[in-house]
Amino acid sequence: MTIDGVPHVAKLTLGALAELEAALAAGSLVDLVERFEAGRYRGADVMALLVAGLRGGGWRGTAADLLSADLAGGPVGAARVAAELLARAFTPPT
Repeated sequence: MTIDGVPHVAKLTLGALAELEAALAAGSLVDLVERFEAGRYRGADVMALLVAGLRGGGWRGTAADLLSADLAGGPVGAARVAAELLARAFTPPT
């Protein structure tokens, strides 16, 4: 994922998934997966996934840092990255 022109690694580690679940407060990871599958995800879902994925990749920023950042692909690109992170986290290895 590219933020302000700088590439960053994003992956949902176990710790990142725990952080994501805590950030969702009112829902579970299953609820989140269902929202993405149905195309009913929210901006807050995308933001929480991106922050957790970036943290899993070693990024030290916060959600506030992303609010004013230039994300490659804009909001559509951010939603695509969030969906890919979620899909990869719950796809069994081959």
